[in-house]
Amino acid sequence: MKARRDVYQAIADPTRRAIISMIANQPQNVNAIAENFDISRQAISLQLKILTDCGLVKMKQRGRDRVCEAQLDKLSEVSVWVDQYRQHWERKLDAMETYIEKLKKERDGK
Repeated sequence: MKARRDVYQAIADPTRRAIISMIANQPQNVNAIAENFDISRQAISLQLKILTDCGLVKMKQRGRDRVCEAQLDKLSEVSVWVDQYRQHWERKLDAMETYIEKLKKERDGK
């Protein structure tokens, strides 16, 4: 049984992130994507397979071309996860700012 890939695996690799960025606004064929990298066409195909398995890319056949289209809905899962930690650190930084202001007032005798 093959392990199911998830969106976190997809974005862990800089090449895959670059591919997502390339096709986020406009679908592109596999050859056009491969031309932008200094790795083999086979390596790009593997990266695209991982992105497809994760649900971030959809492949469509258009004539002789395979066109890659971004499916960015899954990235909302990552956004929610990251947002939890952003809120945590914002609370910590707000508390530190309050503490620093308190120390300044004590130092200045106010």
